[in-house]
Amino acid sequence: MDKDVKYMRAAIKQAKCAVRNGDVPIGCVIVQNDRIIARGYNKRNARKTTLAHAELIAIEKASKKIGDWRLEDCTMYITLEPCQMCAGAIIQARIPKVVVGAMNKKAGCAGSIINLFQIEEFNHQVEFVNGVLEGECSQMLSDFFKNLRRERKKSISNL
Repeated sequence: MDKDVKYMRAAIKQAKCAVRNGDVPIGCVIVQNDRIIARGYNKRNARKTTLAHAELIAIEKASKKIGDWRLEDCTMYITLEPCQMCAGAIIQARIPKVVVGAMNKKAGCAGSIINLFQIEEFNHQVEFVNGVLEGECSQMLSDFFKNLRRERKKSISNL
């Protein structure tokens, strides 16, 4: 199995944890030396904070695991293209490579709206690979929002 596919599958498992907790299915793993050192999934609704994105949770865990804020020899796998906050954190953490499942046309900052990863004026640029298990990652998000709309409609009709 291709390494990127293997680790994206692990990120998808994390995204499914988010769904079980009522959050948008975004999952992330950080890999160092061909081993997962940190996992994260979206917990914004569960924690009631904007800061509980999968990437930020995984970065914090990875930093604690290796004892440094610099994640210079790690690769991050995310089911959805990161937002501006997470892209900034990835740059600050010095993560050299990010692999993404689905692009985020509404808020993506690795190429969809803006590409923060390749701004030459920053002291760090990020290699970016997208489209790994894209169909599965996209479908998971589509299903989540379809179910959310259905539940809201059902809830309104019961009033």
